[in-house]
Amino acid sequence: MLRCCLICIGMLIGMMPLLAQEDAWFYLRAKDTLFIPNFTEVNNKLVYRGNDRSLRAVLNKYEISEFKKTFRNAKLPNLKKTFFVIANKKEMMEDLLRNASHVFVFGEHISEEDKKIFEPNDYGLTSTIGGNTGLQADLSYLDDIDMPKAWFYTTGSPDVIIGISDGSVDTTNTDFKDKTKVFNKSSLAGGHGYSIAANAAAQGDNGYGIPGVCYDCSIYSTNYGDFRNLAMIMELSRAGAKVVNCSWIGKQYYETAQAAVDEMFSNGTLIVAAGGNKSWGETKGELLYYPASYKHVISVGVGTFRHENVMDNIKIEKNGNYYAENVRGYVGRTLGFKNNDTLSEPHIWAAGTSTLNSEIDILAPSTGQFMFSKFILDGTLEYHPYSTTSGATPFVTGTIGLMFSLYPCLPLDEVESILKISAVNIDHIKANKPYEGTYGAGLLNAGNTIELLYQLHTEDEIASIENQMFSRWDFKLTAYSKQVHIQNMEFTKDATLDLVAKNAIVLGANTVLKPSANGKIRLKVDNTIDKECELRLRQND
Repeated sequence: MLRCCLICIGMLIGMMPLLAQEDAWFYLRAKDTLFIPNFTEVNNKLVYRGNDRSLRAVLNKYEISEFKKTFRNAKLPNLKKTFFVIANKKEMMEDLLRNASHVFVFGEHISEEDKKIFEPNDYGLTSTIGGNTGLQADLSYLDDIDMPKAWFYTTGSPDVIIGISDGSVDTTNTDFKDKTKVFNKSSLAGGHGYSIAANAAAQGDNGYGIPGVCYDCSIYSTNYGDFRNLAMIMELSRAGAKVVNCSWIGKQYYETAQAAVDEMFSNGTLIVAAGGNKSWGETKGELLYYPASYKHVISVGVGTFRHENVMDNIKIEKNGNYYAENVRGYVGRTLGFKNNDTLSEPHIWAAGTSTLNSEIDILAPSTGQFMFSKFILDGTLEYHPYSTTSGATPFVTGTIGLMFSLYPCLPLDEVESILKISAVNIDHIKANKPYEGTYGAGLLNAGNTIELLYQLHTEDEIASIENQMFSRWDFKLTAYSKQVHIQNMEFTKDATLDLVAKNAIVLGANTVLKPSANGKIRLKVDNTIDKECELRLRQND
């Protein structure tokens, strides 16, 4: 029987960034793309200056602090018709839909919970509360992994060093200068290193370029290769890098390399590596790449994130066949239909997958990713059309940087557990069934990851562990929250769970803890444990 005890701890809420809870946030969709809001700012409020009298009559009733076009929360047909609004009363949305229906046709309120976000001022076309003074780029893949939710808690710390083992990083560029140290010069490699470093840790909130995931973290840059000894990565580890990104692959396993990885793990450094780009049609899930497949390395594959439903992104081949692309939760970029019937159950085209195998730990976005290298080298705004694990990997690396920034004392052997538990499960998607066991824990959700880490280490929070099914891997967690609530979770077969909580563990509905002889469950309440350090939360300017 589980022993539960509840104690009251001093509130940490005073450390959190403050929200204007009295303001209403909502989305509006215009009838067409012709509407352009005409406002001027007066005493920090927006005043409508357009010629539409009925619209003016509504808008003049309210205090409006934000009214801007956004790609956020908009499907393809509505990209240029969606607006984000902050006003003093939520009734404004209904008022507009009722009395300005010739302009607006749809509205959606944003909940108080969903207001817990932060956006830097270079967040691109999907920005809402951010200033959007950087590149006018579509960074919707960052929305898809809930980056604004993660940034509500932390945007990184200069004390946390992210290693980039790759092509060269341009230390003169505004997004990299004053935060990047080069250990070993590397080749240009077509700007590969520029994009990888940008995804992980390009400086954010500087009115330039784009933000990386852990944009206030520091960067150590080095070259790549040395498959036998990983000497260049070892150098970064010994210099203090907490996590090193390796968006490159080798086919050969080396015991010397595994020994190097083990030593770096003992040093407190975690390696995150690309799983590879050969499709299922070529590998059938049997091909392993390195360093991704070494023990103590997090191997990253590509998942699709963008469109909520198959019908949201139907396309037509030259031969007249229909297909869908980049639909959320599928392990392949492109989907086909039996007998060319879009109402039938879709199947994944094997050629549209990245490398999938039993060593893949988690999936991250790639298709549609902004190519920072093209911006630096050619001055163009271009997006990657295919699935590559190189670009996906630094999203995981950056998320781990955020984890150490928020809680510097996080044990290295709990990082992967939190990443996987907070990932989005995709086992229920029928088209993924042929690939089961080769796509890791599912889709990275950086927002969920950082929120769970915050909950686990905040005394007055309830840490929610939910909506996953694990039949393998070892999970280790320590919780200082007032309660750990587990629901809709399965730990079966070879999975192990070692959870130590300071106060209480509650097993909720649909919790299955039935490992085989190779698995193990240990749930323990120990009110003598104490945190080794405090959370370092993002502070308002």
